[in-house]
Amino acid sequence: MANDNAKPDLSNGVSIRDLQDGGTLLGRVGDDEVVLVRSGEEVFAIGAHCTHYHGPLAEGLIVGDTVRCPWHHACFSLRTGEPVRAPALDFIACWRVERQGDRVFVREKLPTATTATPTAVRGQAPESVVIIGGGAAGNAAAEMLRRHEYDGAITMISADSAGPVDRPNLSKDYLAGTAQEDWIPLRGPEFYAEQRIELLLNTRVTAIDLHARQVRLDRGEPRRYGALLIATGAEPVHLEIPGADPARVHYLRTFDDSRAIVQKAEGAKRAVVVGGSFIGLEVAASLRTRGLAVDVVSKEHSPLERVMGAEVGDMIRRIHESHGVVFHLGETVTRMDGSRVTLSGGDTLDADFVVCGVGVRPLTALAEQAGLAMDRGIAVNEFLETSAPGVFAAGDAARWPDPHTGERIRVEHWVVAERMGQTAARNILGFRERFDKVPFFWSMHYDLQINYVGHAERWDAIHIDGSLDDHDCAVTYLRNNRRLAVATLSRDKASLEAEVALEHETATGTSRAGAGA
Repeated sequence: MANDNAKPDLSNGVSIRDLQDGGTLLGRVGDDEVVLVRSGEEVFAIGAHCTHYHGPLAEGLIVGDTVRCPWHHACFSLRTGEPVRAPALDFIACWRVERQGDRVFVREKLPTATTATPTAVRGQAPESVVIIGGGAAGNAAAEMLRRHEYDGAITMISADSAGPVDRPNLSKDYLAGTAQEDWIPLRGPEFYAEQRIELLLNTRVTAIDLHARQVRLDRGEPRRYGALLIATGAEPVHLEIPGADPARVHYLRTFDDSRAIVQKAEGAKRAVVVGGSFIGLEVAASLRTRGLAVDVVSKEHSPLERVMGAEVGDMIRRIHESHGVVFHLGETVTRMDGSRVTLSGGDTLDADFVVCGVGVRPLTALAEQAGLAMDRGIAVNEFLETSAPGVFAAGDAARWPDPHTGERIRVEHWVVAERMGQTAARNILGFRERFDKVPFFWSMHYDLQINYVGHAERWDAIHIDGSLDDHDCAVTYLRNNRRLAVATLSRDKASLEAEVALEHETATGTSRAGAGA
């Protein structure tokens, strides 16, 4: 291909002067695209694409001996290719680098690693691990346990009919019809068999017995555990709508939920989305992509106002309106009669079906009934351990002490849940690793991606660097002149730099107010 031929052949060597510290050079070796990376006086050669969504690592950020993907902030070791931070699942390839004078040559591809780089000495590993939940946190924990060569039994128990899936895609590309169904599972059944991870689907845990160290199931014998991870996640908040036909009202959480909406959309012309949340707006965008007329009903006066502020919310509203979405703000649904939807202001809308996205609530009943400490979620310490020794919690249901805000927080984001699962797994193995990752999420609205790092439940000032209307800016959220979070549009590298800055500020106790990147 012409583009490939235009890339330098790194096996012929390049001058070290062509690479600044922290710089990258996209080239090729044979048929492979390879990124040459300089970190200090060391030079590394790695695969060009992130193993999550194929993001361009040459456009990422070099932090020490790691590279972070610009799209969704996956992080890889430059030395081994290990995916050291979610959302990446798989290792990237590495090549041997040889330096002769001021020239650097990329030689043969190295064997792909499969296990984690040895770090701290582990404690006594439990004889078995039971994971309640088959979502982001549970799957990430199971995989991390095996990556660290844990050899005990692992059982993952999920009430869903499908194995762990790429949940963000359920409201984005899959729902829009631009992603194939076989892209959605994170792994195939053969992976769990090979990794000796027992995956129990369509199975509910009915009780946790802390004294006997076992969980009781709705079918089958109880399962004993040496260590337990509660990763039950959250469930959608259901609305009581007088007159509503349950067959016309949908919620989106599972693969089956998304499939049901896709099936309903195939024969429909109009849909109403209730809720101006990220899920609601992504559903609206996906249904518009499928050609349906879409009305969004939200009690807020600006979509996402509570999360991102009115200025950003109004910008997102304008994007959706430019694609034909009609908003009914400051309104609620008061009644449904067949296909007629009545709003609190008295207007009526026609809808072949309704999708509700008005938030979720954490699934904490099992933990609460077991007597674990609660705090508007399952309370965990900095190591993600609950009030019961050997019992951990991660993901949407867990509330932890966040070193960045100095508060206890609970976050309902996919990448955060994955990273919590990874940390919980390492702590199950005795690493005593604090969970100190800066929260991150992304949201898609047609062709615009919003990246958000940090956590700001409330703020007293917003600083905008750039133009919201041009979709090129960094939006910084501050409280008491301290930066809490940064949202970026069309500034992927700035989002990575903001993430690193927030990490540094926490480590050093400093904060640069008003800086967007």
